[in-house]
Amino acid sequence: MNTPSAKAIHPSEIWTTVNGMVNGFLAMLPLLLAGLIVFLIFWGVASGVRRGVEAFAAKRSEFPSAGMAFGRLAYIALMLLGALIAATVAFPSVTPAKLFSALGIGGVAIGFAFKDIFQNLLAGILLLIRHPFRAGDEITTGGGFTGTVESIETRATYIRTYDGQRVIVPNSVIYTETVTVITAYDLLRSEYDVGIGYGDDVTTARRIALDAVKGIEGVLADPAPDVLLWDLAGSSKNLRVRWWTRPKRSGVVQVRDRVLQAVSEALVGAGIDLPFPTTQVLFHDQTEASDGDRRRQREGWPAGDNVPQPRHINALTITRSDNKD
Repeated sequence: MNTPSAKAIHPSEIWTTVNGMVNGFLAMLPLLLAGLIVFLIFWGVASGVRRGVEAFAAKRSEFPSAGMAFGRLAYIALMLLGALIAATVAFPSVTPAKLFSALGIGGVAIGFAFKDIFQNLLAGILLLIRHPFRAGDEITTGGGFTGTVESIETRATYIRTYDGQRVIVPNSVIYTETVTVITAYDLLRSEYDVGIGYGDDVTTARRIALDAVKGIEGVLADPAPDVLLWDLAGSSKNLRVRWWTRPKRSGVVQVRDRVLQAVSEALVGAGIDLPFPTTQVLFHDQTEASDGDRRRQREGWPAGDNVPQPRHINALTITRSDNKD
């Protein structure tokens, strides 16, 4: 069976095609140059607007990071607008309606692909507008990170922890979870529980502890420190010592060290017992009328007539037997 032979391509046809492509490019070259010039103009305008917004925010606002964020957003918006206009100038067949139609279809895909980025961007803008905290504040995030805020960017917040690490927390996490701003106010209260023996006088121990706290550098006189009887624990009566300081972490830690040392030394020096956790085992020796009568003094014993008989400690003997083979 005979197969049809391929049609031979004449060199002149190739030359005609290449010549047409070159001529078409040369014809479009002025439009491409015009589009490039338009894009460069928008680039210059966007850069100037960005610097202007940042400079204005630095002079007129106490939150320069907000100016940086809004300057960056203005820069991005103007650059996108410039790219669209440059495309319509360089390619006349591309109308704005076609561009927006393409952007609408592509925007859905871009939105799904960059959902987290857009979420962090929106959260960063809200943080910069509402100012729940600022650079230099000490915060604790919902993830348990505590430190000093270095900067608030449009995507994330940078935190320097107390042990010298940098933690980058996405703004969506900061905005949706609980954040404790330690330095939101000028004062911060600290507290510590100190246990004294049940045989010690509470009034005396409170006075000694309070006098010790009042003489410590860094403890504020207003609001004044106080000492409260807080708990009747199993081995001690617990006094809660409370005092106010400035909220900076370095000062809080140093004052806490001085308070604990001063209170413990003052109590021990006055003969106040600081007991360890202990367990008491009571053997009743019938020193009271109800002692030994398990019907009236139950203390965990079962009710009824058939109750265990009391035993005196002198009647107890402890024997040890060594089993030998």
